[in-house]
Amino acid sequence: MANHTFARLAFDNLTTAVLLLNDQLSILEANNSAESLLSASASQLLGSDFRQYLLDDDAANELIHALKTESGYTYRETQLHLAPEKTITVDYTVTPLESRQLLLEIQPVDRILRINREEALLATQATSQEMVRGLAHEVKNPLGGIKGAAQLLATELNDEQREYTDLIITETQRLSGLVDRLLGPTQPLKLDIINIHQITEHVASLLEAETQGQQDSNLNLIRDYDPSVPELEADRDQLVQVVLNIARNALQAIQDQPNSQITLRSRIQRNFTIGRTAHRILLRLDIEDNGPGIPPEIADRIFYPMISGRQGGSGLGLPIAQTIISRHHGLIECNSKPGETRFSVFLPLSQPRNSKND
Repeated sequence: MANHTFARLAFDNLTTAVLLLNDQLSILEANNSAESLLSASASQLLGSDFRQYLLDDDAANELIHALKTESGYTYRETQLHLAPEKTITVDYTVTPLESRQLLLEIQPVDRILRINREEALLATQATSQEMVRGLAHEVKNPLGGIKGAAQLLATELNDEQREYTDLIITETQRLSGLVDRLLGPTQPLKLDIINIHQITEHVASLLEAETQGQQDSNLNLIRDYDPSVPELEADRDQLVQVVLNIARNALQAIQDQPNSQITLRSRIQRNFTIGRTAHRILLRLDIEDNGPGIPPEIADRIFYPMISGRQGGSGLGLPIAQTIISRHHGLIECNSKPGETRFSVFLPLSQPRNSKND
């Protein structure tokens, strides 16, 4: 009896979700981790058909095949269906038992995949910044010499000839400005306690002013705010630039879209990891549009400078936004599909003491 109690206690306290299925793929046993993973109580799970959680018949056929051949297998990064439009990514191992039952060990990997994706984003940002700094050094020094030489030369020329030196000076200034824009804001952060909804409302008023009077404009701007979101420590002007850069991209993406819509959504995000830092609570700001989505061929590179999915786009807005949020020790993520593109800005509520010198 004691051994049975211990076995049940151990079963229920495993961090891995474990299910026992019969030969009809009905659930016979489920531990506490399985209840948590599948968002259902034991009374709801026991006797139910596990096939309801599978996205296709092939996965169910594999389970039946494992029973018949008494051979186990492991699926990596597959998906389970939990509710309408809700899925989770898991690894699961199937082990046939002698009693014509299947033991399933299920490990969620969404969090691991997300952390890996975030680390890749941060690495992309660091690589981008190093590349831009190198470019700035190599370009700005000779540009300064060219501009100075053109200015000296202009003093020796007549008015007609000075048109050419003026052109050289104008173009060197333009290229110098482009490099400065690539670098993004370089001044220290001016930290203050702010309400994120003051930022979003300011940007919303700018968007409405830009579209007002446009003949084909039918913008529907939705505010979906959580009033319980706390204030945060940040540089107000730089956050305005971030939200405006992303929102203007959204506005341009939906300009030919019937029933165009942009949503500004604020939420509290709990237990979130950025890089190697775990945060108990964060601010999450979503900027979402119902446009055609980001072209798949550039989806993995949108935070690199000069990458744009729009003809005539500079490809600087998103890299600058990511740089600013990175200086705030936060992160921007993007999820895009046709009809829904969402940029999520994650920000700590307070900054480390040395942030002003970042």
